[in-house]
Amino acid sequence: MKAIILNLSAWAILPFMDTIAKYLSSELSFFQITWARYFFTVFWTLPFMFIFFRKNLTFSENPKLQILRGVTLLSANICFFYSISIISMAKALTLAFVAPLVTTALSPIILAEKVGIRRWTAVIIGFVGSLVVIRPGFLEFNLATVAALATGCFYGVYLIITRKLHSTDNPLLTLLLTGIVGATISTFIVPIVWVNPTATQWLWLALMGIFACLGHILLIYSLRFADASKLAPFGYFEIITNIILGYYIFKDFPDLWTFVGLLIIISSGTYIFRRELLK
Repeated sequence: MKAIILNLSAWAILPFMDTIAKYLSSELSFFQITWARYFFTVFWTLPFMFIFFRKNLTFSENPKLQILRGVTLLSANICFFYSISIISMAKALTLAFVAPLVTTALSPIILAEKVGIRRWTAVIIGFVGSLVVIRPGFLEFNLATVAALATGCFYGVYLIITRKLHSTDNPLLTLLLTGIVGATISTFIVPIVWVNPTATQWLWLALMGIFACLGHILLIYSLRFADASKLAPFGYFEIITNIILGYYIFKDFPDLWTFVGLLIIISSGTYIFRRELLK
């Protein structure tokens, strides 16, 4: 029960980070917001680890995988922050929920795992769900929806890399190194789009980092009490907070087809997780 509470708390908190990012996107570049998300995540995570988990500040056993994981998550964040600057958070997140389907589709290639016909069917059905949300040919198919789907693709690869690292590096060390990789890479590029934030904007950016840090720490702690495969379906809880904040702050509410597509994607993803438990 403790694992479920921690996990649900994380997914309830993380949409606040997305809400701040969308709010600031009308004044700051989505890439500058992405940089701030990483900079302040490291800013808050490093002292926390130094004070409470100093023994975990060791060198990674898989530095190449850690760098690749950081690059993949950075790419996912860039795509997602861009997409929510254009379309609603609920629609962007719904499309990003294809991540478990991508993980399943790539597992035979990268992890040499066997994926049966039932799980392949679930992947195809989940993809159909994403098409229901986008409705190509009926709605304008824009770059923001492509970016939202790309978010799910990058995050699916990120989940596979996380699986590989789980047995070697400490999760808290992985969290810190992922932040450092993202902050370092984005720091080299952000001067191109840099706009000097106001004092209020700096406060919002710092708060965004707190939400990111707290959310991921809660996720890590939840994994101490239960396996990732058992907790994975609870990740869909994020859409509830996402819809509430989107409606309350931006007056965005998903249409019927978005809900239909969301139900299809969640159903296929949940089926895949259940099959993982039965392996």
